Amino acid sequence: MELLGKSREELRALCMELGEPAYRGDQIYRALYAEKNFDLAQVSNLPAAFRHKLTEYATVTLPVVKQRYLSQDGAVRYLLGLREKPASVEAVFMPSENRQTICISTQAGCAVDCRFCMTAQLGLIRNLTAGEILAQVLLPLAEHEETLTSQTNVVLMGQGEPLLNYDNVMGAMHILLDQAGIGLAPKHVTLSTSGIVPGIEKLAKEPRRPKLAISLNASSDAQRDVLMPINKKYPLSKLLGACRGFPRGSREYITFEYVLLGGVNDTAEDARRVARLLADLGRVKVNLIPWNPGSLPYREPTETSIETFHKILLEKDIPAFTRYSRGRDVMAACGQLALADASNNPLPVIA
Repeated sequence: MELLGKSREELRALCMELGEPAYRGDQIYRALYAEKNFDLAQVSNLPAAFRHKLTEYATVTLPVVKQRYLSQDGAVRYLLGLREKPASVEAVFMPSENRQTICISTQAGCAVDCRFCMTAQLGLIRNLTAGEILAQVLLPLAEHEETLTSQTNVVLMGQGEPLLNYDNVMGAMHILLDQAGIGLAPKHVTLSTSGIVPGIEKLAKEPRRPKLAISLNASSDAQRDVLMPINKKYPLSKLLGACRGFPRGSREYITFEYVLLGGVNDTAEDARRVARLLADLGRVKVNLIPWNPGSLPYREPTETSIETFHKILLEKDIPAFTRYSRGRDVMAACGQLALADASNNPLPVIA
C-alpha cells in the first residue's frame, strides 16, 4: 500500500486495521509531511515492531529524478519519472531572496490543447495521484532544505489541467494546506485553470482552498476559440459568471493570466476589450506573460506592445503586472514544459 498522499484520517484507519492505536497514524502523517521523513524504518517515535510490520505492508514512493536542469537564473527544472503506470512529469523549483516558488504538475501531459502551449503537444497521458502531486513539493523542499527561506509558494501551473483531476488535486491540497501537514497558507498556493466552469464552481464551495487563477489569453470568444478550444465548451460569459460568484477573502484577488502572443492578442484594442471583460468582476488582477519561445508558430511580443497593453489596463483601473518567466533557457518557463531536453549541463544528482 502506498502511504504518500494518504490523509490523516486514512492513516489513522490503517493503523487501527494493523492493530495499533489510531494516534500512530498522526505520527506517520507528521513524519511524512511535516518532517519529510520518507523512510518508514527511521520514524523513531513508532515502536520497532510496528515499524517492521509497516515496512512489510506499506511503501512511500517518491518519483525518480531522471534529470535536473539548472537555469542561469537559478531555477531548477526537474524531470521526474513516475513508477506507477510509468510516465514522466516536470516540476520547477525557483529560489528567490525572500521565498521559493515551486511549480507543479497535476497530470502527465494535458488534454486541453491550448495552441500556444508545448505541453498540449503531449496529449493527456494520465492523471496524477495525490501522492505524486505532493511529491513534487516535498522532493525539492527536502533537497534544498539548507537554503530555504521561511516562505514557500506553490503554483499548480505545470503540466495538466488541475480541475480535470479534481479529487486527487484537492486530496493533495488538503494535506498541503493543513498546518499539521505540509502547512502552507492558502494565500501562498495558486491553482491555475484554463476555465473548467464546473470545477471552478465546485472549488468555490471548498472550506479551505488555494487561490484561483484563470488562464485567459484572449479578449473575445472568437479569439479564445482558436487559442483555447476549451472556450467552445465554456465560453467567456459562463467563465466570467463563475468568476463573478467565486468567494474571495478581504485581500484575495482572482488572477487572470494573459500570455501575450506577438501580433495575435497583444494589440491596444485587445487590452481595452480585456479591461471591459473584467470591469465588473470585483477584486481581480492581470498577470501579463510574454510568450516563451518553443517549437510552435508564434512569436514573442515587442517591448512596446507589452508596455502599451500594461498601461491601458492600469488606465482602466485593472491592476496589472508583467511577469517574465524564469527558467526559459532550460525549457522550464510557462508553456514550455513538454519533457524537452535542455542544452546546458544538468546538475549532479543529489543523493
